[in-house]
Amino acid sequence: MAAMATGLAAAGIAAPDAAWASEGLNGAALGGAWALPFVGMLLSIALFPLFAPHAWEHHQGKITAFWALVTAIPLALVAGGGAAASALAHTALLDYIPFILLLTALFTTAGGILIAGNIHGSPAVNALLLAIGAVLASLIGTTGASMVMIRPVIRANDDRKHNAHVFVFFIFLVSNLGGALTPLGDPPLFLGFLRGVDFFWTTKHVFAETLFAAGLVLAVFYAIDSVIYRREGRVPDPTPDRRVRVRGVENLALIGVIIAAILLSAAWKGGVAFTVAGVAVEWQGLVRDLVMVAVAVASMKLTKSAWREANGFSWGPIKEVATLFAGIFVTMIPVLAMLQAGRDGAFAPLVALVSHPDGAPNNAAYFWLTGALSSFLDNAPTYLVFFQLAGGDAQTLMTQGALTLAAISCGAVFMGANSYIGNAPNFMVYAIARDGGVRMPSFFGYMLWSGAVLIPTFLLVTWVFFAG
Repeated sequence: MAAMATGLAAAGIAAPDAAWASEGLNGAALGGAWALPFVGMLLSIALFPLFAPHAWEHHQGKITAFWALVTAIPLALVAGGGAAASALAHTALLDYIPFILLLTALFTTAGGILIAGNIHGSPAVNALLLAIGAVLASLIGTTGASMVMIRPVIRANDDRKHNAHVFVFFIFLVSNLGGALTPLGDPPLFLGFLRGVDFFWTTKHVFAETLFAAGLVLAVFYAIDSVIYRREGRVPDPTPDRRVRVRGVENLALIGVIIAAILLSAAWKGGVAFTVAGVAVEWQGLVRDLVMVAVAVASMKLTKSAWREANGFSWGPIKEVATLFAGIFVTMIPVLAMLQAGRDGAFAPLVALVSHPDGAPNNAAYFWLTGALSSFLDNAPTYLVFFQLAGGDAQTLMTQGALTLAAISCGAVFMGANSYIGNAPNFMVYAIARDGGVRMPSFFGYMLWSGAVLIPTFLLVTWVFFAG
């Protein structure tokens, strides 16, 4: 690994002084080899679970550490230990830790909300459940909404002979499209919030696109489910009828605390609280992060363990996310610097691809390129890559570049639904549904569904909102 790190340093940078400026990495001086650890990290996440699941289950921490070290060691060799430590501290304190704490708070609170009881999955009821889940996704996150809604939908459809399509559309709507309206909805949008995008910016500027796409997909689902429902014979419902009740409602109040803390952090300009390795940590961010910790602890204390057990709650998924994103954030450091260099950096061809000849952004290209990568790689780092490619300045993107930022946001959130590995909740829903007796389609079988339903939808989204 040391030989690889040394080779990376030699291939990627012309001269240490040119490569490292006082404010951070000078992306124009970095060669394309610096992107290899980032690509390797994302491909590991995409391919290991499919082709070597046993090795991935037991060694994902080691694989993640390898790619992080292959990035960190060359940085230390080229820029010096102090400068590398400063870059890592900046990423950890201002991006990674707030990101993971928010996910943990939402994961914990959503895991304590149990929808108990049984209903019957007619097309109208199923469409209503998917619509409710899609709305919840922007309030408690796509992962949280998927956890809350998946088991009620399984119970509602356990008397159906053909029910796999219900869960395919569940992934489309609840695990992806519905999370496009707030930074709580999907991790990419929270990273945008941390970079300066206003909390309600996506609510205002992506509402029409989300309503159009989600409404169209929901209408297609209702039509398909109605045909299947009429053709299949009725069988006795194996789940006894029980009144539907919501347990753990105290967690809804705790989610309100999360939202209030995020809004407060955006409005409060408290100044610097302390400095770590040259990184200024401000009071508003520190208070927000401490509130996330307090909310998670309160949720565990206030929620009955029986309700979490009924939800299948465990810490495994959030531990895995924390491990993987540690590697992603480290390997992304030089990539973001190169993108910041724009036409002067190693990614100049990509800049040309998302720009018209006159230099204006090609918003359709931003939508599809962000979406294509988000279909198979993690959508959070993909969002940051194109956010940076579009200039990386939140104030500019929210105003003059509003359509570009909307295209990036929609691409990252919407097209995570194109495959099982496009967004973290997708595979979770797949696993829970299979465990519940649903004959879920294979990896490529699922993509036949997404290709038939989502790709035409996204072409219409492009034509209506991003063409020209």
